[in-house]
Amino acid sequence: MKKIASRENPLFRMLLDLSESSKERKRNGKTLLDGIHLLESCLASGIEPELIVVKESSVLHPEISSLIARREAVLMADSLFDRISPVKTPTGILSMIGIPAPKAGSCPQFCILLERIQDPGNLGSILRSAAAAGADAAYLSPGCADPWSPRVLRGGMGAHFMIEIHCDFRLAGFVSGFSGKTVAMALDESSSIYELDLSGPVAFLIGNEGAGISGELLSLATFRAKIPMPGRMESLNAASAAAICLFERTRQQP
Repeated sequence: MKKIASRENPLFRMLLDLSESSKERKRNGKTLLDGIHLLESCLASGIEPELIVVKESSVLHPEISSLIARREAVLMADSLFDRISPVKTPTGILSMIGIPAPKAGSCPQFCILLERIQDPGNLGSILRSAAAAGADAAYLSPGCADPWSPRVLRGGMGAHFMIEIHCDFRLAGFVSGFSGKTVAMALDESSSIYELDLSGPVAFLIGNEGAGISGELLSLATFRAKIPMPGRMESLNAASAAAICLFERTRQQP
């Protein structure tokens, strides 16, 4: 097994760039998965990693040993591995994958449209809820956090390999051409999400954490609704609002 022990190693430098830079991930079309669970989710979806890197002190870990038994891996000195890993306590395995491209011409029946969701934690949670609720796809406008960043990947817990993710998407064009119902969530609406018939194809619009949904998208949506909040809080965060909408649609299915 090849070992990397120098900070000047070109492979180490490339992996560090992928870990730290959204620009480099986009330019190379690659990202890093940290840990056993994300790698297993990736493999279960049929995607083989382009590279597996194992922390030197973790090479005998039973689950890691099993994962690399039939795959080529690179051993990395602990100090270098910890520099690349995006978490404080790495499990000891990283994998590099090509970022999956969504299928061209797909026609989702249940999806979520995200406008300028900027917090990586929120975005990861939304993608996780969407996958758990059975959504087909997520469409992200320009200005959203990088869905393939380490923090969003951790928050998604494997959701990235269960739904299609469309980045830098013109949401207005999608809404105009969508044959189903588009539901925009806004605080000042009179209609409740629980009053809507969510049968058939549905797309939920979730807006920016502070500014909400743009006027253009609100005007294009089939329905505008709120989530009733009898308590004294003024709002929910984007991830909580998205989860409520997604699972209300799931609850209404026969």
